[in-house]
Amino acid sequence: MLYVVRYMGATRTQIYLTETQRKALDARRRRERKTLAAVVRDAIDAYLGEVSPNEYRAVLDRTFGAIPDLKVPSRSEGRKRARRLGY
Repeated sequence: MLYVVRYMGATRTQIYLTETQRKALDARRRRERKTLAAVVRDAIDAYLGEVSPNEYRAVLDRTFGAIPDLKVPSRSEGRKRARRLGY
């Protein structure tokens, strides 16, 4: 088997899986022709990449009123600018 090595700073991590989880991961790695580690990393990346509505709300709550003097242009000004820029 040919392995492509690429530099990746990594931390070794051990996890416990149910038999069902392991079988599903094995089926997926065979189907995608990947290593088990690659499938697990892809799943973690997908999980961490998703932002929940609660996280959005928390950010909005923390930043609400952070720029009290901010002047928001009217919609007509925004449309004029968009036309001028060719949007």
